[in-house]
Amino acid sequence: MLRAVLDTNVLVAALRSSSGASHQLLLAADRGDFELALSVPLLAEYDDVLARPSSGIRLPKKSVDAIVRRIAQISHKQAIYFLWRPLLPDAKDDMVLELAVAASVSHIVTFNTKDLLLASQFGISVVTPSTFLRLLP
Repeated sequence: MLRAVLDTNVLVAALRSSSGASHQLLLAADRGDFELALSVPLLAEYDDVLARPSSGIRLPKKSVDAIVRRIAQISHKQAIYFLWRPLLPDAKDDMVLELAVAASVSHIVTFNTKDLLLASQFGISVVTPSTFLRLLP
């Protein structure tokens, strides 16, 4: 089974529109079509970013909180014992890469593919949501 890390920008897109690949990925994760990897720092970022009014998410806060709780419930929880920082230009991207390495994921799913290209040095593919969807059964 594929295991992946979802960058925060994918969750924002998934909650802004139910017609895109990002939303379909959340549904696929909930069905168990692939396994999400999650760390405490990434969960905290999900909570922070998804609650911002500037995110463009029109769902009620209660609904967003329920979705984040569900993501936490279905995800592989990964502790991180080794930090690779600083490796990437953005510390938030370093956090995603560290989780991906620690959890031995096959993919990082993001719209920000060019900033995570170094993930290939760890054998991790960086793909967009639509590309990842095509890999699922």
